[in-house]
Amino acid sequence: MATPLKNTNRLSLAMERTGQWVFSQEIPTDVIVEVGEANFNLHKFMLVAKSNYIRKLILDTKESDVSRINLSDIPGGPEMFEKAAKFCYGVNFEITVHNVAALRCAAEYLQMTDKYCDNNLASRTEDFLAQVALTSLSGALVVLKSCENLLPLAHDLNIIQRCVDIAGAKACVEANFPSRSPPNWWTEELTILDVAFFERIIVAMKARGAKALTIASAIITYTERSLRDLVRDHSGNNTRLMEPEDSDMRMHQRELLESIVTLLPAEKAAFPINFLCCLLRTAIFLRAASSCKNELEKRISAILEHVTVDDLLVLSFTYDGERLFDLESVRRIISGFMEKEKSVAVFKGGDFGDVCTTAMQRVAKTVDAYLGEIATFGDLSISKFNGIAILVPKGARKADDDLYRAVDIYLKAHPHLDEIEREKVCSVMDPLKLSHEARVHASQNKRLPVQIVLHALYFDQLKLRSGAADDTNNNMPEAMATRNQLQADVSLVKENEVLRTELLKMKMYIADIQKTTTSTQGTSKGSLKKTTFFSSVSKTLGKFNPFKHGSKDTSNIVDDAALDLTKPRRRRFSIS
Repeated sequence: MATPLKNTNRLSLAMERTGQWVFSQEIPTDVIVEVGEANFNLHKFMLVAKSNYIRKLILDTKESDVSRINLSDIPGGPEMFEKAAKFCYGVNFEITVHNVAALRCAAEYLQMTDKYCDNNLASRTEDFLAQVALTSLSGALVVLKSCENLLPLAHDLNIIQRCVDIAGAKACVEANFPSRSPPNWWTEELTILDVAFFERIIVAMKARGAKALTIASAIITYTERSLRDLVRDHSGNNTRLMEPEDSDMRMHQRELLESIVTLLPAEKAAFPINFLCCLLRTAIFLRAASSCKNELEKRISAILEHVTVDDLLVLSFTYDGERLFDLESVRRIISGFMEKEKSVAVFKGGDFGDVCTTAMQRVAKTVDAYLGEIATFGDLSISKFNGIAILVPKGARKADDDLYRAVDIYLKAHPHLDEIEREKVCSVMDPLKLSHEARVHASQNKRLPVQIVLHALYFDQLKLRSGAADDTNNNMPEAMATRNQLQADVSLVKENEVLRTELLKMKMYIADIQKTTTSTQGTSKGSLKKTTFFSSVSKTLGKFNPFKHGSKDTSNIVDDAALDLTKPRRRRFSIS
């Protein structure tokens, strides 16, 4: 709101100063020049002496006496016209790096060149550009900044290209041989530019052979200054951003980010991974184009072994730190890294299943720790949790302790999971690869499903029986044999449970028949037909008796009267 008032005050002061040096002339003014809202009372003969454009306006008009001229579209507006008019009157004024480009464009617009008058305004401004403004990096950048509102005339006059060439050359020199402290001061100077001009300088620096790290330094500084609220917050705990997604500000930020990503040099390791993660988090938040996000994901995948848990968390959380983004980007990054490692293994003639490089081990440890951090969020589904965990090959984990910790945290944060869901969560880890301490903890962990607890207990018992020391790096044959034996034992436990259930059902069925027989004997005692019926039923049940070949064979019972119902039957075999 203060800008229009400031411009109005500037115009009134300009008109007042113009009146002072114009009215000091003895000859009265004969033309009014309109430039926007400002009116200048001037003399025709003073203007036409150096401006061919005004001369043609006066000569080509059909009016007998021109008293008013409109020059509202002059570059630089009223302020530049005032200085051009002063030049026509021979009044001194200051040419600076801030106004020289606008004066040069105004001189071209008014046709104030040496063709119509020696040492005219155009040549004066050209001399200042060459001798003063374009002799330093700061001067060239200020001139280039002022050209943003002078298009396309500044481009046609080659002012922009000259500034870009000089700024690019001097930036390369400063990068290699800093002239002042701090050494990267020149990157701060570039931040005053619009992204289109910044892009042209980066292209010019690349053409001059600037190193990738030099380009990266300039891009990082420019991005952190231009997208300060979105990129500089590395913690992921910024205040809630209330700007609507479809606002002009968000659209401008989205276009700016996409332009910056296209400038990134080809070298994957030129940028710190935390900066790339912040860029990707910003791209997700601003809903940038898929090509922009894909490029950032590929760059992070290429150097994923250097990632930290905090970097992955930056990718995962919204700016308020309360919700999770869609974790598809994290999944694609890890998957891309594993595909790269697989390609390297195949190229070297190895088997990817047996490959366990240092980089993969580091990534596996980071991913497990990352899962432990995000496991506390209630909106994290089992499929997303497992989807990230299984991306890491089992051979990349020397021990599953970190993964067990993440699983335990997830089960604790989701207490309402049923047995099947808890088994799905635990399916991502191998109980045989837990350390002794982790197995002891797992054997006492009530949140784990029974099968996992049995695995932990059984493995420890096998170790005690064999007298072997606890070693999480068991060779594959021993691990496979142990796993097969454990699966067989678990299967046997399940079969015993089924058999015990069937036996209980059989006992209940026999008890019901005995009750029926007793009541029948009370009403028709000694009936041969009914006794024969019960005997046949007993014989039939005897065929299904699982203990037929044991020491207690009931298949020869022919008369229920021979049974002593007062004494309970003694079973030598039981299943528990």
